[in-house]
Amino acid sequence: MSAGHGHGAHEGSNKTIALLIAVLALFLAFGETLAKSAQTAALGENIEASNLWAFFQAKTIRITTLRTGTTTAEILASGQPEVAKGDAYKAAIDDWTKTVARWDSEPATGEGRRELSARARQAEARRDTALARYHHHEIGSAAFQIGIVLASAMLITGRAALAWAAAALGVGGLVMLAIGLFAPHSVHLI
Repeated sequence: MSAGHGHGAHEGSNKTIALLIAVLALFLAFGETLAKSAQTAALGENIEASNLWAFFQAKTIRITTLRTGTTTAEILASGQPEVAKGDAYKAAIDDWTKTVARWDSEPATGEGRRELSARARQAEARRDTALARYHHHEIGSAAFQIGIVLASAMLITGRAALAWAAAALGVGGLVMLAIGLFAPHSVHLI
């Protein structure tokens, strides 16, 4: 009779551990999905920031070229007063000066150097947040994976401490997923 009772208790324990493994596997799937999503977002934001900085550099080169042209024209005109007094010459210098100012700051389109710089910094901040989320989700996923291994080992060894450790890792994994979702910059891992 006691042998039958022991067998039933062991079978109930195995079901509990199997359920623990299933729950850990479920949260592992969530963690991996969240990590992949965050990783993809980080890559996209990194590309966006790189593109914006490249546009910023192109504008800087164009501004430098026009400023150099304007300065050269002004220097040349200072030696030739009859040319400097011409309306076309003055209009060209004025046009270049206005173009430089527009390229430096163009709030209407968001494509002036100042606006591009701000947009690039925002993309970098979004990238950093996505990377922080990714790292938390990956650590949470690792906790679930180790928990699954420990719970499986409990089935083989019968050591209850392994099941408790697996459950604790599951809770730790959930905490890491929550931090990644709601407060990715609160705990700095990497």
